[in-house]
Amino acid sequence: MTIEKEVNIKGIGKVKVKKGTPLKDLLLEVSELKDKNFLCGRINNEIKHLDYKIDNNLEVEFLDIKDKDGLRVYKRTLSYIFVKACKELYENSRVSIEHSLSNGLYVEIHNVYITPRDVKKIKGKMKEIIDKDLDIKRELIKTNEADKIFKKQNMKDKLRLSKYRQKKDIHVYNLDGFYDKFYGYLAPSTGFIDKFNLKYYRPGIIIQYPREDSNFDIPNFIEQNKLAKIFKETETWGEILDVGNVGALNDKVKDGSIGDIIRVSETLHEKKLSYIADSITNDKNIRIILIAGPSSSGKTTFAHRLSIHLRVNGKKPISISLDDYFVNREDTPLDENGEYDFESIDAIDIEKFNEDLIKLINGDEVRLPKFDFISGKRKFRDKPTKINKDQPIIIEGIHGLNEKLTRSIPKNNKFKVYVSALTQLNIDYHNRIPTTDTRLLRRMVRDHNYRGNDAVRTLKLWDSVRKGEESNIFPYQEEADVMFNSALVYELAVLKKYAEPLLKEIDSSSKYYAESKRLLKFLKYFKDISEEENIPNTSIIREFVGGSCFRED
Repeated sequence: MTIEKEVNIKGIGKVKVKKGTPLKDLLLEVSELKDKNFLCGRINNEIKHLDYKIDNNLEVEFLDIKDKDGLRVYKRTLSYIFVKACKELYENSRVSIEHSLSNGLYVEIHNVYITPRDVKKIKGKMKEIIDKDLDIKRELIKTNEADKIFKKQNMKDKLRLSKYRQKKDIHVYNLDGFYDKFYGYLAPSTGFIDKFNLKYYRPGIIIQYPREDSNFDIPNFIEQNKLAKIFKETETWGEILDVGNVGALNDKVKDGSIGDIIRVSETLHEKKLSYIADSITNDKNIRIILIAGPSSSGKTTFAHRLSIHLRVNGKKPISISLDDYFVNREDTPLDENGEYDFESIDAIDIEKFNEDLIKLINGDEVRLPKFDFISGKRKFRDKPTKINKDQPIIIEGIHGLNEKLTRSIPKNNKFKVYVSALTQLNIDYHNRIPTTDTRLLRRMVRDHNYRGNDAVRTLKLWDSVRKGEESNIFPYQEEADVMFNSALVYELAVLKKYAEPLLKEIDSSSKYYAESKRLLKFLKYFKDISEEENIPNTSIIREFVGGSCFRED
């Protein structure tokens, strides 16, 4: 007797299917779903692989690249095909998926010298694999069996992390006899990938994939030399510390040498700060220091520490808050939803801001404004401000790199700093840690500690925050005179114990449940750093977990 189940498909309606029908078969049975290139499903606020079998009456939403979880599946699948192609062409090669760069993923192929001709060969091999529509089999096997496979395939990074795996079984993917482990779902076959491009970017390659800001087509390549340089610098730091992936970091925690890693990491930050302060001091024309970066990059702590270094160099910097130059509430621009858009540069009184900066640089007295957020009106301080030539003005704000903000100030009088947490640590060679995840976890912990927000509130605001960054910060990052990477190689092992309880409070009824599960799964690979006495009170991570000497708790 055939048992049928009722499936309510979002956007289509209810259909009857046989019990045990995989989601991917449902895509073929329902005419409205055919040829839509869905990559996964969402059931009860959880992401499900398309091999998931329908055993109960349920509601399902099928996701394509227009959904962030669908796009993640697309990028992972594309990465797997890239690794497979490289293995077929260069048997002894080792691929490392490094980080986001120039609207794509930057990867390196080790043990092989790559030329533009090789990039064409790899692209051709990838198209061949895609055209064959090869099955990508998701298999549950014993962990020790997976270790044997990865040892045979010379995947030492996966073996290093496997030591800290608590489960006896592990899901792996099998593509035509080549096994890999990805920390998230892949498409059921290679034919689900329909758009990609490769671009030679010495010494590696940029994998380009469809993006929302390009109407879900392949975006134009954007040169990001300064960002690439700071990523390379961070990679070098990782080599100095011998911490390139989570397995290596866990080894340091386990053997008790993590204290030394913390001290060296913090000293590397200190050395970079000293270099930036010296660059500013040595240029007598610089009067204004503009600090910008995305949310939770540690800009506040960076500004305080830079101020100290400048004082060591004989400077006496002052700080001006960009927030005090908000236009009155009734003059604030509105976004597409009719809400106040406080992140728009037009929410700043640019004319008044430039007028005051010019007066200060010229040695005039200025009554600086103080914005009253309750009344939504600008007031003025009683005591005027006056500075001399040894007093640079430090300004922290999201628009710092946008030339429009300080358009009346000559370029040679300005020094622009871009601060961001550019995580270089990866789970393993084929599984990167997005920089946005590190910043999200930082913000989640900070919002709980200092703003009384739970994790749901942070996640609810995050998409809006990211949208503002895409508009107001990232387009201008290459305008910076210098970039400072605020990421600390050890920080996720610290953030873990603060973030996990917050994420576990999100239950399956929440629309953010899938995101909480994704982050929890990612965090479980880290061994906790329970002892924090080695973390100085000047550390950027202290801005989020507490104990910063720059914050009045």
